[in-house]
Amino acid sequence: MGQPGSQLRPAPRLDAPPSRSPADPASVEIDRSCSTDAECTVKDVGNCCGYYPACVNVDSPTDPEGVKAQCAKSGMASVCGFPAITSCQCVAGECKGSNKALLQ
Repeated sequence: MGQPGSQLRPAPRLDAPPSRSPADPASVEIDRSCSTDAECTVKDVGNCCGYYPACVNVDSPTDPEGVKAQCAKSGMASVCGFPAITSCQCVAGECKGSNKALLQ
């Protein structure tokens, strides 16, 4: 049981940082769009625990510290840990990560 007025919040998805309010001027939109594999790279996008790598567009801004601050401000938490991404590919117009070794 929680305190009166408390709410349970759903856990954030593990493949993306928590979304922030569009009204938050410090909000950063992660760009995962692509047309070729070369447009995708691994960047730290952050989550409520801290470091969280994801495949994003090479020109996409990220704000891992802002994500962590927003989590603290809203009282959110997430599962700690992160995927081991070894490569990124453009799949159906979106950067996707893989932990499979690249064949050469």
